[in-house]
Amino acid sequence: MRILITGGAGSLGANIIDHLLPRDGYEIFVLDNFATGNRQSLPEGHERLTVVEGSVADKALVEKCFADFKPTHVIHSAAAYKDPDDWEEDAQTNILGSIYVAKAAEAAGVKRLVNFQTALNFGRPKTVPIPNDAPSAPFTSYGISKTAGEQVMLMADLNTVSLRLANITGPRLAIGPIPTFYTRLKAGKSCFCSDTVRDFMHMDDFIAILDKALDENGPKGVFNVSTGEGKSIKDVFDQVVAYLGIQLDEEVPIVPVGDDDVPAVVLNPAETEKAFDWKAKVSFEDTIRKMLEWYDAHGVTAIYSHVRVPPKTG
Repeated sequence: MRILITGGAGSLGANIIDHLLPRDGYEIFVLDNFATGNRQSLPEGHERLTVVEGSVADKALVEKCFADFKPTHVIHSAAAYKDPDDWEEDAQTNILGSIYVAKAAEAAGVKRLVNFQTALNFGRPKTVPIPNDAPSAPFTSYGISKTAGEQVMLMADLNTVSLRLANITGPRLAIGPIPTFYTRLKAGKSCFCSDTVRDFMHMDDFIAILDKALDENGPKGVFNVSTGEGKSIKDVFDQVVAYLGIQLDEEVPIVPVGDDDVPAVVLNPAETEKAFDWKAKVSFEDTIRKMLEWYDAHGVTAIYSHVRVPPKTG
């Protein structure tokens, strides 16, 4: 199996590589511009791993990578999200980049393309947990551009499965409330919690379904990947406080949901569980604990977010 991974230096990509590269007969090619991914996340000097620095928005480079490597499988993990106001970058990476990857995959005769999609494609859902067939209604630059990119992948003449992901936690996670709370609380700094609910899933459960998703005989289409269990950001905060053994002088502020955020994003994985014979197994408490243990051992390299920091009040 020859797997080309776009965005392979990100948290998801690097964990996939850790999982697949030791297997006999697997060769992996990574294309990443390191805007949010970390070069140090990738093993050095491995004879079956090739790493090229560049953007999926570079059409000529994408075509050359596919032509040179001749992948049998593609994992499209690359995404631009770190600046909510950089619409052009989001469009170039998430839309044009998806077009270039899809066309190059068609030309290469790829057997299977696995696309990673944000749950923000659902916008502000009317039903929570969000069913697999809920309509797409994104309203942010990231959500809109990723949804357009997903549609390109589904429209292409490819054997495509698109995984709409919960908040996946695991080694190298550099986005969201967990690394934020961990670093700020350890430094004695103040925190706030948005009044939102999310679903958090451990990397082991994600890797388990990825193995099934890579099977070219597996289901095609779009699938929610989640525990189906919603937890508030305050729940996450409380887990971090308890883990660090911190005594707070006052309650953490709960701030209203921002204009670019969603009150509740919890995916219903029922269709996915049935189609792939898969189910998330790691509990919320163990998911957060394992993440914090990893930070204890390895530290936090950077923290990104796709939403704006709310203005201070009072």
